[in-house]
Amino acid sequence: MSIESIRSVIAPDMGEVDNVIRKKLHSQVDLIRQIIEYIIHSGGKRLRPALVILAAKQFAYQGSHHHVLAAVVEFIHTATLLHDDVVDESQQRRNQATANALFGNAASVLVGDFLYSRSFQMMVEVSDLRVMEVLADATNTITEGEVQQLLNCRDPDVDEENYLQVIRFKTAKLFEAAGRLGAILGKATTAEEEALAAYGIHLGTAFQLVDDLLDYSGDDHETGKNLGDDLAEGKPTLPLIFAMRAGTPEQIQVIRHAIESGGEDGFEPVLKAIQQTGALDYTKQCARKEADKAIAAITILHDSTYKQCLLELAEFAVTRNY
Repeated sequence: MSIESIRSVIAPDMGEVDNVIRKKLHSQVDLIRQIIEYIIHSGGKRLRPALVILAAKQFAYQGSHHHVLAAVVEFIHTATLLHDDVVDESQQRRNQATANALFGNAASVLVGDFLYSRSFQMMVEVSDLRVMEVLADATNTITEGEVQQLLNCRDPDVDEENYLQVIRFKTAKLFEAAGRLGAILGKATTAEEEALAAYGIHLGTAFQLVDDLLDYSGDDHETGKNLGDDLAEGKPTLPLIFAMRAGTPEQIQVIRHAIESGGEDGFEPVLKAIQQTGALDYTKQCARKEADKAIAAITILHDSTYKQCLLELAEFAVTRNY
């Protein structure tokens, strides 16, 4: 089953999610509509809302709240992208100019705030205290992860555990929430809910590690980003952390200096050190282990088309090239 096959299984539900998104994008302020529509329709993978749908359908949920919560998850994710691009001073995402590059930093930050507040309005519509608890906890944790990532920038002494903690907070937490929300709506058992939550954590971690990998090995036309963007922002991601652990003193010094200076002395020497130390293979192995943990987490679920989609989604997370 390919990613296209997964999408085809839940196509009617994702169509309803799109309808909710369009409806909830409404604002009397033209600039808000303009920026949000630009971001929402710029070609994202929509993995997080898909996870909400798959989890709910796994437990035969029959209502419409999964469409609302899938849209909420996408809005929260979009808000984090808007804020991230301002903090990172990014100019390109998904082969397009970032919102801050087109509309300015102030507008991007404020529209990100609008998306957060709209998300909480939508949570209230669902009228489920557990749902609100999960999403409130997730948004708080994501923000903690964003702040920790900011503190880690240009710090070559960040170790692997510190970096993985940032991933768990900043990226994996929303995947965890997506899986848990679908299980809650489907009246899953506590064990089943925890299984979907664990699946989300490991899926999100694998997904981010592959993003780290592609920043040093991907095709910029496929990834939608320029190679070395993370280094230019001074981010000590796993390939750099491993290369400093396994490299020669000369390689370590090259990488340390590049992180501290934001790679302003050139990308190629750092890329060479990463390739020579096996850092890309190590990062890929770590992503594979996380995907395997995601797969193992849902062994307790009954077999279904939706479970098969979840298994294939974990494979896609580590085999993708974009």
